Amino acid sequence: MTTQASAPPTTKSQALRSYDVADFPALTGLEEEWRFTPLKRLRGLAGDGSGVTRGTVRHEHGDLPEGVTVDRIGRDDPRVGSVLTPFDRVSALAYGAAEDALLVAVARDAVVDAPVRLRVVGEDAGALAFGHTFVEVGRFAEVTVVLEHVGSATLADNVEVTVADGAKLTLVTLAEWADDAVQAQHLKVRLGRDARVVHVQVSLGGDLVRQHTTVEYTQRGGEAELYGLYFADSGQHLEHRQLVDHTVPDCRSNVGYRGALQGDDAHTVWVGDVLIRAEATGTDTYEINRNLLLSDGARADSVPNLEIETGEIAGAGHASATGRFDDEQLFYLMARGIPESEARRLVVRGFFAELINKIPVEDLRERLGDAIEARLTKAGS
Repeated sequence: MTTQASAPPTTKSQALRSYDVADFPALTGLEEEWRFTPLKRLRGLAGDGSGVTRGTVRHEHGDLPEGVTVDRIGRDDPRVGSVLTPFDRVSALAYGAAEDALLVAVARDAVVDAPVRLRVVGEDAGALAFGHTFVEVGRFAEVTVVLEHVGSATLADNVEVTVADGAKLTLVTLAEWADDAVQAQHLKVRLGRDARVVHVQVSLGGDLVRQHTTVEYTQRGGEAELYGLYFADSGQHLEHRQLVDHTVPDCRSNVGYRGALQGDDAHTVWVGDVLIRAEATGTDTYEINRNLLLSDGARADSVPNLEIETGEIAGAGHASATGRFDDEQLFYLMARGIPESEARRLVVRGFFAELINKIPVEDLRERLGDAIEARLTKAGS
Protein backbone atom coordinates (compact mmCIF):
# COMPACT_ATOMS: atom_id res chain seq x y z
CA MET A 1 0.00 0.00 0.00
CA THR A 2 1.80 3.06 -1.28
CA THR A 3 0.95 6.62 -2.18
CA GLN A 4 3.60 8.53 -4.07
CA ALA A 5 3.59 12.02 -5.51
CA SER A 6 4.43 12.39 -9.20
CA ALA A 7 6.88 15.19 -8.37
CA PRO A 8 9.05 15.92 -5.32
CA PRO A 9 6.76 17.04 -2.47
CA THR A 10 6.61 20.75 -1.82
CA THR A 11 4.05 20.68 1.00
CA LYS A 12 3.26 18.43 3.95
CA SER A 13 0.08 17.28 2.23
CA GLN A 14 2.12 15.93 -0.72
CA ALA A 15 4.60 13.92 1.35
CA LEU A 16 5.19 10.28 0.45
CA ARG A 17 3.26 7.83 2.61
CA SER A 18 3.83 4.09 2.48
CA TYR A 19 3.78 0.95 4.63
CA ASP A 20 6.85 -0.42 2.83
CA VAL A 21 10.28 0.74 3.99
CA ALA A 22 11.67 0.05 0.49
CA ASP A 23 9.60 2.94 -0.88
CA PHE A 24 11.63 5.42 1.14
CA PRO A 25 15.14 6.31 -0.09
CA ALA A 26 18.11 5.83 2.21
CA LEU A 27 18.63 8.77 4.54
CA THR A 28 21.58 11.08 4.07
CA GLY A 29 20.90 13.69 6.74
CA LEU A 30 20.39 16.38 4.10
CA GLU A 31 16.61 15.88 4.00
CA GLU A 32 14.57 18.68 5.59
CA GLU A 33 12.85 16.19 7.92
CA TRP A 34 16.17 14.76 9.12
CA ARG A 35 18.66 17.64 8.99
CA PHE A 36 18.67 18.11 12.76
CA THR A 37 18.89 14.40 13.64
CA PRO A 38 22.32 12.73 14.16
CA LEU A 39 21.59 9.65 12.04
CA LYS A 40 24.60 7.66 13.28
CA ARG A 41 23.14 7.70 16.78
CA LEU A 42 19.99 5.91 15.57
CA ARG A 43 21.96 2.61 15.67
CA GLY A 44 20.47 1.09 12.54
CA LEU A 45 16.88 2.33 12.92
CA ALA A 46 17.34 4.32 9.71
CA GLY A 47 18.25 1.17 7.74
CA ASP A 48 16.00 -1.54 6.33
CA GLY A 49 16.14 -3.87 9.32
CA SER A 50 18.27 -6.54 7.64
CA GLY A 51 21.32 -8.04 9.27
CA VAL A 52 20.61 -6.63 12.71
CA THR A 53 20.05 -8.25 16.08
CA ARG A 54 16.36 -8.13 16.99
CA GLY A 55 15.31 -7.33 20.52
CA THR A 56 12.03 -6.82 22.33
CA VAL A 57 10.47 -4.53 24.87
CA ARG A 58 8.16 -5.62 27.65
CA HIS A 59 4.71 -4.14 28.28
CA GLU A 60 3.32 -3.87 31.78
CA HIS A 61 0.11 -2.58 33.28
CA GLY A 62 -1.58 -2.67 36.64
CA ASP A 63 -5.23 -3.23 37.47
CA LEU A 64 -7.47 -1.91 34.71
CA PRO A 65 -10.49 0.26 35.48
CA GLU A 66 -13.91 -0.94 34.44
CA GLY A 67 -14.57 -0.34 30.75
CA VAL A 68 -10.91 -0.69 29.73
CA THR A 69 -9.21 -3.73 28.21
CA VAL A 70 -5.62 -4.37 27.13
CA ASP A 71 -4.86 -7.17 24.66
CA ARG A 72 -2.38 -8.27 22.00
CA ILE A 73 -3.72 -8.28 18.44
CA GLY A 74 -2.21 -9.64 15.26
CA ARG A 75 -0.98 -7.61 12.32
CA ASP A 76 -3.97 -8.92 10.34
CA ASP A 77 -6.38 -7.03 12.60
CA PRO A 78 -8.03 -4.37 10.37
CA ARG A 79 -7.36 -1.66 12.93
CA VAL A 80 -3.58 -1.95 12.54
CA GLY A 81 -2.53 0.63 9.97
CA SER A 82 -6.03 2.11 9.65
CA VAL A 83 -5.02 5.42 11.27
CA LEU A 84 -1.30 5.77 10.63
CA THR A 85 0.40 5.42 7.27
CA PRO A 86 4.16 5.94 7.76
CA PHE A 87 5.63 9.00 6.07
CA ASP A 88 9.26 8.37 6.93
CA ARG A 89 11.70 5.48 6.68
CA VAL A 90 11.93 4.71 10.40
CA SER A 91 8.16 4.59 10.90
CA ALA A 92 7.79 2.29 7.89
CA LEU A 93 10.51 0.00 9.25
CA ALA A 94 8.72 -0.19 12.60
CA TYR A 95 5.40 -0.94 10.89
CA GLY A 96 6.82 -3.84 8.93
CA ALA A 97 8.97 -5.27 11.71
CA ALA A 98 6.51 -5.23 14.63
CA GLU A 99 5.20 -8.77 15.15
CA ASP A 100 1.91 -7.72 16.73
CA ALA A 101 0.27 -4.73 18.41
CA LEU A 102 -0.84 -3.76 21.88
CA LEU A 103 -4.52 -2.80 21.91
CA VAL A 104 -5.90 -0.47 24.57
CA ALA A 105 -9.67 -0.28 24.19
CA VAL A 106 -12.06 1.99 26.10
CA ALA A 107 -15.71 1.00 25.85
CA ARG A 108 -18.37 3.27 24.42
CA ASP A 109 -19.91 5.66 27.01
CA ALA A 110 -17.37 4.62 29.67
CA VAL A 111 -16.34 7.44 32.00
CA VAL A 112 -13.12 6.16 33.53
CA ASP A 113 -12.21 7.90 36.79
CA ALA A 114 -8.81 6.26 37.38
CA PRO A 115 -5.95 6.68 34.90
CA VAL A 116 -5.00 3.75 32.69
CA ARG A 117 -1.25 3.25 33.21
CA LEU A 118 0.93 1.27 30.85
CA ARG A 119 4.69 0.88 30.80
CA VAL A 120 7.09 0.00 28.00
CA VAL A 121 10.24 -1.52 29.52
CA GLY A 122 13.47 -1.88 27.57
CA GLU A 123 16.09 -4.41 28.61
CA ASP A 124 18.78 -4.29 25.91
CA ALA A 125 19.96 -1.19 24.04
CA GLY A 126 22.26 -3.33 21.89
CA ALA A 127 19.44 -4.88 19.85
CA LEU A 128 16.81 -3.21 17.66
CA ALA A 129 13.25 -3.42 18.96
CA PHE A 130 10.03 -2.52 17.14
CA GLY A 131 6.60 -1.84 18.58
CA HIS A 132 3.03 -0.95 17.68
CA THR A 133 0.28 0.33 19.96
CA PHE A 134 -3.38 1.03 19.15
CA VAL A 135 -5.51 3.11 21.52
CA GLU A 136 -9.24 2.99 20.79
CA VAL A 137 -11.56 5.35 22.69
CA GLY A 138 -15.23 4.61 22.11
CA ARG A 139 -18.02 7.07 21.42
CA PHE A 140 -18.70 9.51 24.30
CA ALA A 141 -16.09 7.83 26.51
CA GLU A 142 -13.77 9.83 28.79
CA VAL A 143 -10.39 8.50 29.90
CA THR A 144 -6.82 9.35 30.88
CA VAL A 145 -4.08 7.06 29.51
CA VAL A 146 -0.47 7.22 30.71
CA LEU A 147 2.17 5.54 28.55
CA GLU A 148 5.61 5.41 30.18
CA HIS A 149 8.91 4.36 28.57
CA VAL A 150 11.73 3.20 30.85
CA GLY A 151 14.85 1.05 30.78
CA SER A 152 17.42 0.50 28.01
CA ALA A 153 16.30 0.01 24.42
CA THR A 154 16.83 0.94 20.81
CA LEU A 155 13.20 1.23 19.76
CA ALA A 156 11.23 2.33 16.71
CA ASP A 157 7.50 2.28 17.33
CA ASN A 158 4.18 3.54 16.01
CA VAL A 159 1.18 4.54 18.11
CA GLU A 160 -2.29 4.84 16.57
CA VAL A 161 -5.06 6.60 18.49
CA THR A 162 -8.73 6.90 17.57
CA VAL A 163 -11.05 9.16 19.57
CA ALA A 164 -14.62 8.54 18.47
CA ASP A 165 -17.46 11.07 18.24
CA GLY A 166 -17.96 13.04 21.44
CA ALA A 167 -15.16 11.21 23.30
CA LYS A 168 -12.46 12.85 25.42
CA LEU A 169 -8.94 11.50 25.84
CA THR A 170 -6.08 12.80 27.95
CA LEU A 171 -2.93 11.03 26.80
CA VAL A 172 0.33 11.40 28.73
CA THR A 173 3.46 9.93 27.14
CA LEU A 174 6.63 9.88 29.21
CA ALA A 175 10.12 9.10 27.89
CA GLU A 176 12.13 8.45 31.04
CA TRP A 177 14.63 6.09 29.44
CA ALA A 178 18.04 5.10 30.75
CA ASP A 179 20.99 7.13 29.50
CA ASP A 180 21.85 4.66 26.70
CA ALA A 181 18.37 4.39 25.14
CA VAL A 182 17.33 5.47 21.63
CA GLN A 183 13.73 5.89 20.52
CA ALA A 184 12.09 7.04 17.28
CA GLN A 185 8.33 7.19 17.59
CA HIS A 186 5.45 8.22 15.33
CA LEU A 187 2.14 8.84 17.11
CA LYS A 188 -1.02 9.72 15.18
CA VAL A 189 -4.39 10.76 16.60
CA ARG A 190 -7.62 10.67 14.59
CA LEU A 191 -10.52 12.68 15.98
CA GLY A 192 -14.23 12.16 15.35
CA ARG A 193 -17.03 14.72 15.52
CA ASP A 194 -16.77 16.92 18.65
CA ALA A 195 -13.98 14.68 19.94
CA ARG A 196 -11.23 16.12 22.11
CA VAL A 197 -7.67 15.06 22.88
CA VAL A 198 -5.18 16.55 25.32
CA HIS A 199 -1.72 15.10 24.74
CA VAL A 200 1.05 15.86 27.22
CA GLN A 201 4.44 14.67 25.99
CA VAL A 202 7.32 14.53 28.48
CA SER A 203 10.92 13.73 27.50
CA LEU A 204 13.62 13.50 30.14
CA GLY A 205 15.74 10.39 29.57
CA GLY A 206 17.55 8.66 26.75
CA ASP A 207 20.57 9.30 24.58
CA LEU A 208 18.44 10.21 21.55
CA VAL A 209 14.66 10.52 21.52
CA ARG A 210 12.81 11.61 18.36
CA GLN A 211 9.02 11.79 18.59
CA HIS A 212 6.64 12.80 15.82
CA THR A 213 2.98 13.51 16.62
CA THR A 214 0.26 13.88 13.97
CA VAL A 215 -3.36 14.96 14.46
CA GLU A 216 -6.06 14.34 11.86
CA TYR A 217 -9.64 15.64 12.00
CA THR A 218 -12.43 13.71 10.33
CA GLN A 219 -15.53 15.76 11.24
CA ARG A 220 -16.47 19.17 12.63
CA GLY A 221 -15.89 20.20 16.21
CA GLY A 222 -12.66 18.34 16.90
CA GLU A 223 -10.24 19.83 19.44
CA ALA A 224 -6.58 18.98 20.00
CA GLU A 225 -4.34 20.39 22.71
CA LEU A 226 -0.71 19.27 22.42
CA TYR A 227 1.67 20.12 25.24
CA GLY A 228 5.28 19.13 25.68
CA LEU A 229 7.90 19.32 28.40
CA TYR A 230 11.52 18.32 27.83
CA PHE A 231 14.81 18.75 29.69
CA ALA A 232 18.04 17.88 27.88
CA ASP A 233 21.27 17.24 29.78
CA SER A 234 24.84 16.94 28.49
CA GLY A 235 25.02 14.99 25.23
CA GLN A 236 21.29 14.33 24.96
CA HIS A 237 19.36 14.86 21.72
CA LEU A 238 15.61 15.36 22.23
CA GLU A 239 13.56 16.06 19.10
CA HIS A 240 9.83 16.73 18.89
CA ARG A 241 7.81 17.30 15.74
CA GLN A 242 4.10 17.87 15.26
CA LEU A 243 1.85 17.92 12.21
CA VAL A 244 -1.67 19.17 12.93
CA ASP A 245 -3.64 18.49 9.75
CA HIS A 246 -6.85 20.53 9.61
CA THR A 247 -8.91 18.80 6.94
CA VAL A 248 -12.49 19.75 7.91
CA PRO A 249 -14.22 22.98 9.01
CA ASP A 250 -14.65 24.35 12.51
CA CYS A 251 -11.90 22.52 14.39
CA ARG A 252 -9.40 23.82 16.91
CA SER A 253 -5.79 23.11 17.89
CA ASN A 254 -3.39 24.54 20.43
CA VAL A 255 0.27 23.51 20.70
CA GLY A 256 2.55 24.57 23.56
CA TYR A 257 6.00 23.05 24.15
CA ARG A 258 8.66 24.13 26.65
CA GLY A 259 12.19 22.90 27.05
CA ALA A 260 15.23 23.44 29.23
CA LEU A 261 18.81 22.59 28.31
CA GLN A 262 22.03 22.35 30.29
CA GLY A 263 25.52 20.96 29.69
CA ASP A 264 27.83 20.53 26.73
CA ASP A 265 26.21 19.27 23.52
CA ALA A 266 22.70 19.19 24.98
CA HIS A 267 20.51 19.58 21.89
CA THR A 268 16.75 19.95 21.49
CA VAL A 269 14.70 20.28 18.32
CA TRP A 270 11.10 21.38 18.05
CA VAL A 271 9.36 21.58 14.67
CA GLY A 272 5.68 22.46 14.69
CA ASP A 273 3.73 22.15 11.43
CA VAL A 274 0.11 23.22 11.12
CA LEU A 275 -1.63 22.56 7.80
CA ILE A 276 -4.97 24.27 7.16
CA ARG A 277 -6.45 22.85 3.98
CA ALA A 278 -8.75 24.77 1.63
CA GLU A 279 -11.87 23.04 2.95
CA ALA A 280 -10.98 23.66 6.65
CA THR A 281 -12.83 26.95 7.04
CA GLY A 282 -13.40 28.24 10.57
CA THR A 283 -10.15 26.73 11.88
CA ASP A 284 -8.70 28.21 15.07
CA THR A 285 -5.08 27.29 15.77
CA TYR A 286 -2.03 28.52 17.64
CA GLU A 287 1.39 27.05 18.44
CA ILE A 288 4.25 28.24 20.62
CA ASN A 289 7.62 26.88 21.69
CA ARG A 290 9.80 28.29 24.47
CA ASN A 291 13.30 27.16 25.38
CA LEU A 292 15.44 28.04 28.38
CA LEU A 293 19.23 27.72 28.04
CA LEU A 294 20.75 27.05 31.44
CA SER A 295 24.42 26.83 30.44
CA ASP A 296 26.90 27.37 27.64
CA GLY A 297 27.34 24.56 25.12
CA ALA A 298 23.61 23.81 24.76
CA ARG A 299 21.66 24.34 21.54
CA ALA A 300 17.92 24.61 20.88
CA ASP A 301 16.47 24.59 17.35
CA SER A 302 12.88 25.79 17.06
CA VAL A 303 10.91 25.93 13.79
CA PRO A 304 7.19 26.85 13.79
CA ASN A 305 5.43 26.49 10.43
CA LEU A 306 1.96 27.40 9.16
CA GLU A 307 0.66 26.23 5.78
CA ILE A 308 -2.70 27.89 5.06
CA GLU A 309 -4.78 27.17 1.98
CA THR A 310 -7.86 29.25 2.89
CA GLY A 311 -8.45 32.78 4.18
CA GLU A 312 -11.70 31.87 5.93
CA ILE A 313 -10.33 30.96 9.36
CA ALA A 314 -11.10 32.03 12.92
CA GLY A 315 -7.42 32.48 13.77
CA ALA A 316 -3.93 31.14 13.19
CA GLY A 317 -0.63 32.07 14.75
CA HIS A 318 2.71 30.82 15.96
CA ALA A 319 5.58 31.97 18.16
CA SER A 320 8.98 30.79 19.33
CA ALA A 321 11.41 32.12 21.92
CA THR A 322 14.79 30.84 23.12
CA GLY A 323 16.92 32.56 25.73
CA ARG A 324 18.75 32.47 29.02
CA PHE A 325 17.53 33.25 32.52
CA ASP A 326 15.65 36.47 33.00
CA ASP A 327 18.11 38.56 35.02
CA GLU A 328 15.28 40.60 36.53
CA GLN A 329 13.61 37.48 37.91
CA LEU A 330 16.88 36.30 39.45
CA PHE A 331 17.56 39.75 40.90
CA TYR A 332 14.06 39.92 42.39
CA LEU A 333 14.50 36.58 44.17
CA MET A 334 18.09 37.18 45.27
CA ALA A 335 17.19 40.62 46.62
CA ARG A 336 14.86 38.82 49.01
CA GLY A 337 17.61 36.68 50.45
CA ILE A 338 17.28 33.61 48.21
CA PRO A 339 20.69 32.18 47.15
CA GLU A 340 21.39 32.26 43.41
CA SER A 341 21.33 28.46 42.98
CA GLU A 342 17.93 28.21 44.69
CA ALA A 343 16.64 31.19 42.72
CA ARG A 344 17.57 29.47 39.48
CA ARG A 345 15.72 26.33 40.53
CA LEU A 346 12.62 28.34 41.38
CA VAL A 347 12.66 30.02 37.97
CA VAL A 348 12.93 26.69 36.14
CA ARG A 349 10.21 25.09 38.24
CA GLY A 350 7.97 28.05 37.48
CA PHE A 351 8.83 27.77 33.78
CA PHE A 352 7.53 24.18 33.70
CA ALA A 353 4.72 24.47 36.27
CA GLU A 354 1.93 25.31 33.82
CA LEU A 355 2.62 22.25 31.69
CA ILE A 356 3.12 19.86 34.60
CA ASN A 357 -0.27 20.94 35.92
CA LYS A 358 -1.86 19.74 32.67
CA ILE A 359 -1.21 16.16 33.85
CA PRO A 360 -4.26 14.93 35.80
CA VAL A 361 -2.29 12.34 37.81
CA GLU A 362 -0.99 13.72 41.10
CA ASP A 363 1.79 11.23 41.81
CA LEU A 364 3.12 11.64 38.26
CA ARG A 365 3.18 15.42 38.63
CA GLU A 366 5.17 15.05 41.84
CA ARG A 367 7.56 12.57 40.23
CA LEU A 368 8.28 14.88 37.31
CA GLY A 369 8.83 17.80 39.66
CA ASP A 370 11.33 15.73 41.63
CA ALA A 371 13.12 14.62 38.43
CA ILE A 372 13.53 18.21 37.27
CA GLU A 373 14.72 19.26 40.71
CA ALA A 374 17.31 16.45 40.70
CA ARG A 375 18.72 17.62 37.37
CA LEU A 376 18.98 21.19 38.56
CA THR A 377 20.64 20.09 41.80
CA LYS A 378 23.12 17.95 39.84
CA ALA A 379 24.04 20.91 37.64
CA GLY A 380 24.61 23.15 40.63
CA SER A 381 26.71 20.68 42.59
